[in-house]
Parts: sequence; structure tokens; C-alpha cells
Amino acid sequence: MTIRLFKHYVPLPFVFLAVIEGLIFFGSPFLAVSWLEDLLFRSEGVHAIRPDQALLFAGITLLCIFAVGLYNPRQRIDFAGQFVRVLVGVVAALLVLAVVFFLGPELNFGRDDLLLAAAFALFGSLLARLIFYRSAHGERFKRRVLVYGAGRQATSIAALRRRSDQRGFRLVGYVPAVGDRKILVPPSSILDSKESLADYCVEHAVDEIVVAMDDRRHDFPMRELLKCRLDGIKVTEVLNFLERETGKVQLDVLNPSWMIFSEGFQRGRLHATSERTCDIVASLLLLSIAWPVMLVTALAMKIEDGPRASVLYRQVRVGQFGKLFRLIKFRSMTHGAEQDGQPRWAEHNDSRMTRVGSLIRRMRIDELPQVFNVLRGDMSFVGPRPERPEFVVDLEERVPFYRERHNLKPGITGWAQLCYPYGSSEKDAREKLQYDLYYVKNHTLLFYLAILVQTVEVVVWGKGAR
Repeated sequence: MTIRLFKHYVPLPFVFLAVIEGLIFFGSPFLAVSWLEDLLFRSEGVHAIRPDQALLFAGITLLCIFAVGLYNPRQRIDFAGQFVRVLVGVVAALLVLAVVFFLGPELNFGRDDLLLAAAFALFGSLLARLIFYRSAHGERFKRRVLVYGAGRQATSIAALRRRSDQRGFRLVGYVPAVGDRKILVPPSSILDSKESLADYCVEHAVDEIVVAMDDRRHDFPMRELLKCRLDGIKVTEVLNFLERETGKVQLDVLNPSWMIFSEGFQRGRLHATSERTCDIVASLLLLSIAWPVMLVTALAMKIEDGPRASVLYRQVRVGQFGKLFRLIKFRSMTHGAEQDGQPRWAEHNDSRMTRVGSLIRRMRIDELPQVFNVLRGDMSFVGPRPERPEFVVDLEERVPFYRERHNLKPGITGWAQLCYPYGSSEKDAREKLQYDLYYVKNHTLLFYLAILVQTVEVVVWGKGAR
């Protein structure tokens, strides 16, 4: 089951988990102070915690837990992996709180109290997650879904076989439609019922009907679906269902009319101004933190390749509305990597990579100079990955709707970069386009900020680096 928050679909169980952990984090400072008072015989009220201090502790800890990917429904790690990430999140929260307390001493509530509160937060989060992952995979949070259609469009739902793909629903089965050109779903999942669609849904407690007919011009069951809708059963178009459950716009069933009439694909002046403000603030903040790393990187490159070797690499990329610009990166490949003049995708363990280049690519340091592109206005911090014009021309011919990804500025990070590893082929570009279109359709300032925070996980764990 999912809910929509700020145009983005979020699994309801993870919302519950965030609320529960937020309450645990909020209560941890109070518990720590009370426990230390009893243990050390301190006078009551000497280190009393104010609600604003507890709220600050909870907010920063929750944000750090979010940043290490622990609210990502696609995360597939065991409990040991959960423990490591929760530990990293809590330690990161302590570091952030140390800076906050230095800047605002009136918010500080003592080192011993803070460390014990962090320990309670760590234990409470792990306990909550142990209970959550034992119960969240059950049926209580899942919608019972019936698919009306068994042809080509219905196969997009049949392809959702992984547990993470079916976290929000349980498939009851498929009802073949007259408009289906050919039955393509597994025969064992086809429902054979003499009852009307509405009666069957009521009898089998169906919560939602997904309309996945290949051709709706033939015998569209208007009366049946209307009766189901009036009986309280949700009726959803297949593209909307797939968008909600997968976090991407499925190209296999996408049509222009859906893009025209669906919600989203909106841009307003206020949103553009606020996002541009966030781009500038985030760029300046990143530069103030990362300049020593950038300086060390430049020195390492000079040591490896000689004092005359170039540090930065400029390459033409495609920006918003197809406008070309020069992308700035740290050079990670040898000089003359494309002497034959043929552009090539970066490969795993690329032989053209220098030793320093291999390291900075793994750690995403090579992308730091792109903040100057952001400051200049060529890019945003969050958006589709900017590609080379040679690749774009070819992909626009081969991949439908590829041009639509350029309606937004390209970004250093983005929804596709979070959800899919580094792309180095037409197949990868097609898959990432589905996530890019989802962001183009549903982008809001809060979605932008959420992606920005989650990028921490990509950098720390080196996801998708090449």
C-alpha cells in the first residue's frame, strides 16, 4: 500500500516506520537524562531536556538515517547490513549535532546525555526495524489487486516478480478482456469465474482493479467498472499503477495521451526560483566542505601525470531543451582516450583510466567540479544525467520519449542515479529514462531535497560508480 506525498509515491509501511523511529528518537534524550539521574544520583532538573532539544535530536537523527538509504523500499540488505547503516546514521547525527551545538550552545544538553541518547536511539531503531521487517512483508499492508486484461499490457505487471516489486500489493489474478490480442500472462494466474466482475471482487475482497486492456475500443466494461467504483473498489489505469509501484514511467505501455492528460509535468516560476536558490546554496556549501579534497585530487593528478598534465576535463553535453554546454570534471582517463574520434561509453575497469582516476571515480570525486556548472546555471544539483550529443542523437532515434528528459536541467545526481546503476548501453539508457521521466513528471522541491539527501548513500557506499 502506498500514499502520495508531494507528488511522490511512498510505501505506507515505511511512513509508519519513520513515524515510529521519529518517536523513538524524540524520546531518547528524555530517557537518557532520566536514566543518568537515577544512575548518578543527579538532582532532578539539573540536565532537563527541553522539547526543542529533543525535536532537534530526533530531526537530525531521522535525516541521517534517511540519508544512508534506510527508508528506501528497494533496499535489499540483511539485518547485519541494517545494523551497519543505522550505526553510520547515528554516528553521522552525532557529528552534525556537535557542529550545531558549537554554533548554538543554548541547544546543547551535555555530552554524556547526548551519547546515551544516541545509544538508546540506535537500540530503539534496530528493535523497531527487526519487528518491522518481520511484519511488513505480511498481507496486512498489501492491496489485493485484480488485473482486467491478460495481453501485452498485463505482462508489465506479470514482470513484477521480486518481493520488493510486490511490497504494496498482492495479485489476485487476471481476467482476460475482449480487447486483448493474445493471452500472454501465465495460464495459472487467469481467473475463470462465471460471476460478474463486481460480484467477484466483493466475494474475494479485491481492493483495486487495474485496467490493462490492449485495445479499449472493444467491449470496454464501463457498467461493471462503474459498479465496482461505486462499491468502493479502486479502479486504476495500468500506467498509473506501474508508476506508483515501481517509481518509474513504464515505456512498454506509455502513450502520448497519458502524458498529456495525467497530472504532473508542471513547472512554475516559484518552483524554478526556489530550486535555483537551493542549487546555489548547496553548491556553495559543498565547495566550502570539499575544497581540500579537490586540492588534494589536483595534486595527486599532477604527481601521477606530471606538472603539465591537465587536471580538469571539459566535454560537450546536452542540457535543458537540448542546449549544449561544456561539462567540467576532474580528468579520470589518460590523454587521448578517444584518439580515433569515436565516443565510447565508460566500461567497468576501463583500461583508459588512470590510477588516480579510478580512485576518484569510485568515490565520485571526479564529479565535484560540476558544482561550477550548477553555479553557472547549466545544470541543477538534481536532474537527469547529462549525456554527450553523439549518444543523445542515437538514443532519440532508438528510444521513444527520450527527448522529454531534457525538459529539466541535467543534474549531478538524480532519481535515476539513485535507483539504477551506472548506464553504459542503450538498454541501460532506456531503463534509466523511465526513472528520469518519473522525476520530470513528479518533481517538486521536497522530492528534489529528498534525492539530495539520499545521494549520501550513493557516495558513501559507492553505488553505481564506474
